[in-house]
Amino acid sequence: MSEIVWIPLSDLAHGRSGDKGDSFNIGLIAHKKKWLEILEVSVTPKLLDEWYGDSVTGLISVWSMPGIGAINCLLRGGLGGGATTSLMLDAQGKIWGQSILRMRVPVNRKLASELGVSLNNQSENQWDMSHII
Repeated sequence: MSEIVWIPLSDLAHGRSGDKGDSFNIGLIAHKKKWLEILEVSVTPKLLDEWYGDSVTGLISVWSMPGIGAINCLLRGGLGGGATTSLMLDAQGKIWGQSILRMRVPVNRKLASELGVSLNNQSENQWDMSHII
């Protein structure tokens, strides 16, 4: 049995997002403040880069916001120039906070159990999307 399992981000947090020019940010707020520890380790610029692929062309940054039990993710170069200049159908960052919740994140099985995180939707890989159906 693997030490790391992959669970839907929605099992850990809810998200809000917004945009400014060609960048968008996603705030991920842990369902329980003590789960921030898992968000900080699991949601990395590398993981976000893998999830968004070529959709985001700029720097990706992630900051912890421990006072509110959240992390803030800033993704630059993801809106095709921004709402007023982009040819994208929806060049605003409003939807990104909800769409990212489908992503699976790596979680240490033991830590998740200790913190009371449900592992009912766990899988052995990042790309299992059976929890969406």
